[in-house]
Amino acid sequence: MGHRSYDQYCPVAVALDVVGDRWTLLIMRELLMGERRFTDLRIALPGLAPNLLADRLRDLQAEGIVEQRELPAPAARTVYAATGQGRALVPVLQALARFGAERLGPPDDADPQPRVAVYGMLTPFHRPEPAGARFHARLEIDGSTFDVVTDGDRLSTRPRPGDTPDVVVETTARDVVAARQGRRPLATAGADDPALDRFARLFQLA
Repeated sequence: MGHRSYDQYCPVAVALDVVGDRWTLLIMRELLMGERRFTDLRIALPGLAPNLLADRLRDLQAEGIVEQRELPAPAARTVYAATGQGRALVPVLQALARFGAERLGPPDDADPQPRVAVYGMLTPFHRPEPAGARFHARLEIDGSTFDVVTDGDRLSTRPRPGDTPDVVVETTARDVVAARQGRRPLATAGADDPALDRFARLFQLA
């Protein structure tokens, strides 16, 4: 990006020329969770100066990885979103999440956010099922709601209209992280539910 380059004829080096600068992959982490306003990104990325955020977004747009969208009224606001090329980074970020999960410190000494628990500690560990095996889990984590829908080897966070979840998992971000690190079983409401057992298997928590 910009004038910085590894200047190597290597696909890894070329990829890092595009997304290897400081903060870039964390910006993409946010945009791959959904559309974000500039102010949303500033809140999600404390420590990132506004001018540097603007520079990174401009570079990512020039690379075709990020685009600006204008939401219709009544929202009428500009948001940033990952393009199709940007979504190609999903498996990269999932691999990084799997690599980093066990390297995090104990969650009881931190304040993990619900979205980090879902997108960093659950979805990267999704275990594909046979074709046609559909399962919809609704996650209630520290007051935030997320939907994860597995359909064979595919995973989505957007259920079909009117879709009823097979299970509702009520827990905390700390407990999700602790379960992923093997510190304690996932604490949920409604224990002894076979659907909870399936959820745990799907995301390799059991």
